[in-house]
This record gives sequence, C-alpha cells and structure tokens, in this order.
Amino acid sequence: MMNRSTRLGLLATCLGLAGAARGQVSADRFEEAALPALAIEESYDFHRRLTEGIPPRPRDPDTRPAADEIEIGEGWSVEVPADASTPLVVAAEEFQRYMKEAMRVDVALKRPAGIDGWRDRPKTVVAAARGAMPDLGEPLKASKDYRITVADDAVAVCGFDDRGAAYGLYNLIMRFSLREAPYPPKKLDTVRHSLYQARMTVSGMGWMEWPDRYLATLPLYGFDAIHCSIYRNPNNAPGVDPHWGDSVMRKHPPGAMKDLVRRAARFGIDVYAPLLYKYTGEPENVEGLRKLVREVVTEFPEIRGYVLLTEGFYYKNWFGAGGQGNEDLRAWAREWAKAVAVVAEEAHKIDPKIEILPWEYNIAFSPDQVDTKAYVMTQLPESSIPLLTFENGKGFELDGQKGHLRDYAISQVGPAEVTQAQLRTIRQREFPAVYSKADTFASWQFGTFPYLPFPHQWHARYEALKEWRIDGTLESWTYGFKPNWVAEMRAWYCWSDAPPLDDLLRMIARRDFGAGSEDDVLAAWKSFSEAVQVYPDTGPNWGSNNAVAAPMFFEQPTEDRTAPTTLDHSWTREARFGGLDPKWPYAPGRLIFHPDFSNKRDAARSYAAFFTVPVFQKYLKLAADRMERGLQSYRAAALRAPEAKRKTAFREVMLAEQLQRMMRSEHAIIDFDQKRMALAKSDDPAERRELLRAMTALLHEEKERTTSSLEAARRDSRLGYEWEQDYVYTPEIIQHKLDLIDATLDRQVPDYRREHGLEEEQP
Repeated sequence: MMNRSTRLGLLATCLGLAGAARGQVSADRFEEAALPALAIEESYDFHRRLTEGIPPRPRDPDTRPAADEIEIGEGWSVEVPADASTPLVVAAEEFQRYMKEAMRVDVALKRPAGIDGWRDRPKTVVAAARGAMPDLGEPLKASKDYRITVADDAVAVCGFDDRGAAYGLYNLIMRFSLREAPYPPKKLDTVRHSLYQARMTVSGMGWMEWPDRYLATLPLYGFDAIHCSIYRNPNNAPGVDPHWGDSVMRKHPPGAMKDLVRRAARFGIDVYAPLLYKYTGEPENVEGLRKLVREVVTEFPEIRGYVLLTEGFYYKNWFGAGGQGNEDLRAWAREWAKAVAVVAEEAHKIDPKIEILPWEYNIAFSPDQVDTKAYVMTQLPESSIPLLTFENGKGFELDGQKGHLRDYAISQVGPAEVTQAQLRTIRQREFPAVYSKADTFASWQFGTFPYLPFPHQWHARYEALKEWRIDGTLESWTYGFKPNWVAEMRAWYCWSDAPPLDDLLRMIARRDFGAGSEDDVLAAWKSFSEAVQVYPDTGPNWGSNNAVAAPMFFEQPTEDRTAPTTLDHSWTREARFGGLDPKWPYAPGRLIFHPDFSNKRDAARSYAAFFTVPVFQKYLKLAADRMERGLQSYRAAALRAPEAKRKTAFREVMLAEQLQRMMRSEHAIIDFDQKRMALAKSDDPAERRELLRAMTALLHEEKERTTSSLEAARRDSRLGYEWEQDYVYTPEIIQHKLDLIDATLDRQVPDYRREHGLEEEQP
C-alpha cells in the first residue's frame, strides 16, 4: 500500500505531466513535482562530491549503435607507448576508469614498445604523439592539437605532442558522454587545433583546495592550467604592506605548494601563481623585489607563469580603480610597469620560458579611460604577456541612459572599449602573446551560482575572444570552476572543428532532459540568453548575488546579532570579507540593500548608478519576464523527462528558477524601499493606507518567493557559495529573512497602523 507522501508525489507528478503536455507549467506546479523528488543537502555537500569526484553520467541502457557507428565494448583496449609521458598515461587511465564506471565496459590498458600499424590492431584505441603516427600527424601544428580517426574497429588519437594525445582521449570521453554510449561514427576523422596557448581556472572549492579527483576533471573541460595561491606568494612570503600581511592572509602549510605543483603535473596541468610586492622604486626596494623573484623561481622551477595583479603587486599605494592618492595615474602606471620589467628580467635570467602576466585590473576601466588604459600597454616590457580584463567597463544604454559594466558580467559580451584600445596598442608592439581574464561559464554578476544557463550569450563571448585573437585565458575569477554543461560547451569551442552551436545544444538537451524535449529546452535557453542581455548591471553588489536572502527593512534594525557563518575556505582570515553590518550580519555589508532611514537619500537611486530607478526597475522586470517565458518550456521539458533523467532535469530548472527569483526579489526590495520612503514623507492618510496595502502585498509575494528560494537552497548546496567568503547565503540565512518578513507583517506594520491611526476599516 502507498504511504501518503508517495501518493502526493505521484499526484504532483501527474499534475505536472498534464501541464507539461500543454506546454504551460507554473512554478508552483513544478515545485509540487520536483521538491519531493530531490534529496535535502547539507551545506558543503557539493564540496564533498568534488573532493571524491563527480560520478560520470551513466550509459543509456536503451541506446544502440546506429548503422554508421561502431561500438567500443568488451575485449577492447586502450594503448599508449611505453615511453609516454605521465599526463598521457594518466589520460589513458582516466579513459579506462570512465569506460568502466560510466559505460560499463572493461577495457585493458596496454603500454607496447611501439604502435606501428595501428589500423591492424582490432578493438583498440591507440593514443600517441605524431612522431609515433606519422601518417596522421601532418595537419597538426602546435601543442594540444589532436586528430581522432576511426578505421574499421580501431580508433587512433594522434596528438601534436603527448599533451595533444591526452586531450584527444578526453574529447572521446566527452563525445561518449553526449552520446550516452561509446559509439563513435565509423567515418569520424577530425583535426582539432587548440585556440589557446593556456586556459587556466581558479578553484571553485576554496583557496589552495585542489584534491586529485577535482584536478582530474579539469582536462575533460579543456583546462591546461590553474591559478593558485591567490593573494599569497608561492613561498609564503607576505606582501610588504600590512594589507597583505600574515594577520590577514592565510599561509599554505609547509610543502603544500610543491605538492600541488607535482599533483597537477600528473594531469598535464600547469601552475600559475601570483607575485605580491609593494614597489617604491628605491634601490633597496628594487633589490628586494629581485631577491623575491630569484627565491620564488628557484624554489618552484615548474611554475609556468606569474600573475602580477595590481591587487597585491603595486606601486606605493594599493588602490581600487583610481585610489592611488595624489599620484598621477599615468605616472603611477609607468612606475608599476618598471616593477613588471624587474620581475621579467630577473625571472628570465633563470628561465626564459617563464610567463610574466601583468594584470592592471584596478586602473579605471570606464569608457572614458580608453587612452589611459591603452597607455599602460605602451609601458609594459615586451618580454611580458599582458593579461587584460575582457568585459569590465563595456558601455551600454537603457532607454537612452548610458552606463557601463562595473564588474565581471555576462549581460554584455565584450570586449570593453578600453580592452579594444589595449588590444590595438598591443598589436603595434612585439609581445609574445596576449591573455585575458574572461568569464566563460559563471560570473560575479550572479556570483552565487555554479554556472549561468545563458548559452547563446556565452557562445557570443567565445566568438569575440576568437575574433580579437586572445591567446590565453583565465576563467573564471573568482567564482572558480565546478563541473557543468556550460563549461562543457566552452570546452568544445576551445578547439577548431567544434559542432555548430544548435547541434551541440541539442545533444546536451537530449542527454539531460530526454529525447523529444530538445525544442523546449533550446527555446528556454534562448529566452534565458535574451533575458541576461537586458539585465541592468550593478557591479559586485547585493542584487544579482544575494537578493533572495537580502532583507526587506520596514524599520531600522536595533538589535545586534551574532554572525552565524565562518570563513573556512577563503584566502582571508577576517571574519567576513567586505565587513559585516552588526544589525544584519548574515552577509557582507555590500551584499545587503541598506535603506537611508533618515530619508534624505534615495538608496535605490544610488544603487541603480547610471540609471533612474524607473528605468532600472523596468529592465529588471523585463529580464525576469523573459526568464519566465523560458521557464514555461523548461519546466515542461523537465516534467516529461524519463525517470532516469528527471532529477538532473529538475535541478537544472531549479537553478534557473532561482535566477529568476533573484531578479524579482531585487525588483521587490527596491520597490518596497521606494514605498517606505514615500510613506515616511506623506501626510495624507488615504495615500499612506494605500502605500501600506501595497507594501503588505509585496511582503506576501516576497515571502512566497523566499520560501521557494529556501527550498531550492536546501536541495542544491552549490547555491549561495562563493569561496572567497564561503556561503553568501545558506538555508539558515534565508530563514532569517523569512523571520523578518513575518515580524514585519505580524508586528511592525500593524504597530505602525495603530500608532498613526491608519487601521483598515472592517467590512
């Protein structure tokens, strides 16, 4: 006999499926079906999974090879030369592991002395550099290039070098993942050229947190490097300024950096690290910088490059986009560039191949700074590789009101006007390459999400990176990498001969939602991509990051509270990066909307920055409405998903729902404060009653939205996490917001009515 919860779950599923057949599914109906099906997670459960290794997507047992495909099955082996490098051997081991755990096929791993005549090796996947496969290697031009060829019942993976062969094996894994079975086409013959010299990422788990199984996922997604030890010198030497001293910064344990370099190398992953130093130009100070470079490069000869970010590597004063005091900005840049030249000179004495990446992020990037930003490129030594910020500062208009991106975002593709000017200047000189920090799957615009399902907007950025000939990338800062389908999509477009976007998205949709739902899923992704294009950028603030957990204040908080969170995974020791408001210490102060209770200043107007509040609110609502348009078909597709795919589909929809709620909560909090200010300034009882009715309605709507946000956060521990400050919000923090809403509805608003004689007349 079915218990009550089972009956309710079946009823909800039937209701959802009925709606799905009509193509119109409400958020409530979707939740009725999805929430009972998804397990409750504890905070950091995602962290544990990444440490242990994400289980690969399983084989579809109902799939059979088509007439133009071969099947890799029992009796097959994977072979790499006996003298293959460790990364290629590890790639073969990962292929063997994947085939066993996901494809349910045992393949043997063999290490023959030679691999001549690969076509005569039946049931074999052979992977080697072009020297061992001269008949296949001629089209390959540079490191990481590879060719995959199928002939009868043999598969050849030929790399320009061992690294290329390894990436060819990883690409086979991703092909099988899309197909949900190890069925390569019989006529597959693809030559793929790597578009980037380097692709590095930051940990999505925490500062210096790179467990082996997490490292093993990176080559699958096309990464070949990591940027680690952020805001700390590799040898633990503190920055010269107390801002970067041991009282603020964490140290890595003895031997941790060397161990990470060694472990990453097994997977073919290079390491980039920062250098921190306060440069003053005085002889003793210059010699101190030379000494630091010599010590670090000598201790860590395997490190591929050093990132010289103006947050930590600076001249005289650390500054945030122009806070360099009375120093002329161009004069400051000239001196900073001299420090870069010192690092390049000293490092290249030891190893000319070391990459020195100056990153002048904090020099103002608004469109009116085009000449200044280009000028910096004229000062850098040509022995360095400029690292540019791709989209920050990109100008845009809303109803004739001009603004620009104030931080990392995907609402604008880029490059920014300042970045375009820098690139043109760079091309006039003889730098060996140009790299860019470019978000490609997640961004600080919604910095509490593991990835953002805006594939068409992301793809436009990939195309812009290619058009502007970016040679290397840092992806993504600072949110870091977590395995996801957008990052999977990105990996395909880091080599030539990638599938057309629509074809690739259809394969991902079929795999994750089931056959027959492709059109609905693609329509949803198209709407989501259109939604973010009209989302008004606010910079690294509360709206797009924390609105679902940000409070609605009717009256000023009076009681101090104890902060419920810690910083276990951040680079900083401080209680909270960004400072806490003791009246609401559940998130950094900049991630909360703070009304001006004196009512002298319109806090919403300040927050909207370049735009009037009505225009800002108009486009917030437009973005949310376009998200809802996509969610209609997204929910329907998830509710039609076959049983084996339903939980994955539900989680995809739940994340998009949370994005929409972030937009609507942001709109509601601003609207609420506008009405609170109008209430404070009004002397008309009728107007005040109407304002209170409208504010009460907003509170009820926000309560419903916040309850849904709480349930989403309970079922996806990735939501709300950003390692620099651990969780921006958790279910417990969202509950604090709900408690405040209840207190406002049950006590604060009724008390206000009584005190001001505004009680509603009873019918």
